[in-house]
Amino acid sequence: MGDVRDLRSRRGAPPPLLDDELVVAAERSAPRAARHWVMRSVAGAGVGGACNQVIELLAGELVSNAVVHGPAGEPVRVAVRVDGPRVRVAVSDRGGGVPQVRHAEPTEPSGRGMALVEALSTTWGTARLPDGGTTVWFELDTDE
Repeated sequence: MGDVRDLRSRRGAPPPLLDDELVVAAERSAPRAARHWVMRSVAGAGVGGACNQVIELLAGELVSNAVVHGPAGEPVRVAVRVDGPRVRVAVSDRGGGVPQVRHAEPTEPSGRGMALVEALSTTWGTARLPDGGTTVWFELDTDE
């Protein structure tokens, strides 16, 4: 007799097209590595064009924030999920900070990342982790 599996929990919902995670160290090269990984991952799940570029940009911003504001050298987790037309990227680090949306002056060299996330994503948010770390996530509907 073969394996018996309970398939009722899925209730006919298709599985996500992509559900994967990358772990990088909180160092200077992390944002670039994570951006490229996210870009290739979502492209492999069929997300292309401008949506792919926006996802790449916003993922890079979240990882940059984790590197700048989180503990140096510690792991940064980048999770990406493509579930139909919705893409979710979540970045977790062991830092305890909560990101703030700033509206930087044109002459300021930084401080625009979360404003970009707020403006270009469908929705975004944060969550505290049990170990005191933080997850910052965004979602983008690719069929809008």
